[in-house]
Amino acid sequence: MKKIISLFFISVSCVFITACDKGFDELNINKTAATAINPVFTLNNATINTSIQSGVVAYEVGIVQQMVSPNSGVLAGANFNQDNREGTMTNWQRYYRNVIRNTKDVIASTKDAPARTNLYNMARILQAYAFMVLTDTYGEIPYSEAGKGYSDQIVLPKYETQQVIYTDIIKELTEAAAALDASKTIETADVLYGGDVSKWKKLSYSLLLRAGMRLSKVDAATAQSTVAKAVQGGVFASNADNCFIKHDANYVNGIGQMLNATEANNFFMGAPFVDFLQKNNDPRLKSIAIRYVGALSGSDMIPAKGNTDPAIQIGMPFGYDNGSIKTPVAAAKLASFYDYTQVDRTRLVKTTSPMFLVTYSQTQLLLAEAAQRGWTTGSAEDYYNKGVRAHMEQMALYDANSAIAPDAITAYLTAHPYVSASALEQINTQYWVSSFLNGPEAFANFRRSGFPKLTPNPFPGKSIKGDFIRRLTYPNSEISVNSVHVKEAIGRQGADDLDTKVWWDK
Repeated sequence: MKKIISLFFISVSCVFITACDKGFDELNINKTAATAINPVFTLNNATINTSIQSGVVAYEVGIVQQMVSPNSGVLAGANFNQDNREGTMTNWQRYYRNVIRNTKDVIASTKDAPARTNLYNMARILQAYAFMVLTDTYGEIPYSEAGKGYSDQIVLPKYETQQVIYTDIIKELTEAAAALDASKTIETADVLYGGDVSKWKKLSYSLLLRAGMRLSKVDAATAQSTVAKAVQGGVFASNADNCFIKHDANYVNGIGQMLNATEANNFFMGAPFVDFLQKNNDPRLKSIAIRYVGALSGSDMIPAKGNTDPAIQIGMPFGYDNGSIKTPVAAAKLASFYDYTQVDRTRLVKTTSPMFLVTYSQTQLLLAEAAQRGWTTGSAEDYYNKGVRAHMEQMALYDANSAIAPDAITAYLTAHPYVSASALEQINTQYWVSSFLNGPEAFANFRRSGFPKLTPNPFPGKSIKGDFIRRLTYPNSEISVNSVHVKEAIGRQGADDLDTKVWWDK
């Protein structure tokens, strides 16, 4: 009897288990979860992450002497000409992790999709921009194998020479621009241009112009032919074409976030930058700067003491720490170093301020240089005037209170006419101003052109042998993990320090 009962329960259990198993696989499928992502949203993620982050203030913006801090620790960088790898890794980590990885994914998923050819080529353009920033900053970098950790299981990508990288960037920009087609699917969800093919084409050709001019000292023939392709293709025609990242309460401006929070009272406008604008009666100084007159401390930098009058702005000199800065403070009869001029964080560096990456102003100034060199047609003077005017007009795009009156712009251009004899210095000094807050681009063009003529930072504890930092160093994490390929790059390029020049920096 016991055996019969046992067999009965075993039989019932088997039936119950079988019944429970039926449909079990389906029950474990989340029917509301996405099984695929529209690649345009992946491109948007990459686009948003091209926005320049706070780390550039300590290095690139400081190297070109537009901003400076007398404080050390995590803020050490160009202010002391020291190698702080917590600061030099900013571009590397953000661009490889959040831009290159995503553009590679979009390219892979759309390469063989005839309906998404525009998206495919948009991703190629954005990727070329990101790689240009990376190679200009570090020199040799992972390129063809970069971003393939998931797709191809390449977790230790090889490094390639900057010459090889630039050759391919020029190819990518040329091909992608030519392949964009307004008759194909328009990617309206694109956050940069709403899928506007004409604007993406102009972005690609404006970047091609930038790439060509970058080679002016190392390969003039390729530089000239690349400039010709860019001009023929059609570059930016107005500020409406500007490539910039929009920010809001959810996607904040990284520099603005830092300067309105942890480092609000620690960074000041550099004396060379303020002096240039002030001595030339440049109306942009009123748009950019504020001084908290008589401030004794960070907490004393209150709106009631804020003054935007260009005549009273005083830039902080380079070469001092928070102890030795007391000497120039006393000489200028300031209340403390908090009395120096800052970039206005209620206008230019709000958390919601736009971040300009490639602009009409920069493009016109590069055309001015190209025309001056005889590499393109048109009037160098006309390009120059349009470039300066465009940047002054761009001020209104940061904040209505930064807008410059048209009469003031005309008056400035009249008082500072184009001079052919000193054109290269004049053009590239204006490029320096036009690239304010775009540290990577200002740093790259300063090395390429040699302008503006800046006095080397005299800080006594510098770790560089030369006058200026020439590149940023690789992250320690990359050195420890991808050591074989890093060593190969160092063997070709030179020591991994701040003195080694990149290929085009001759």
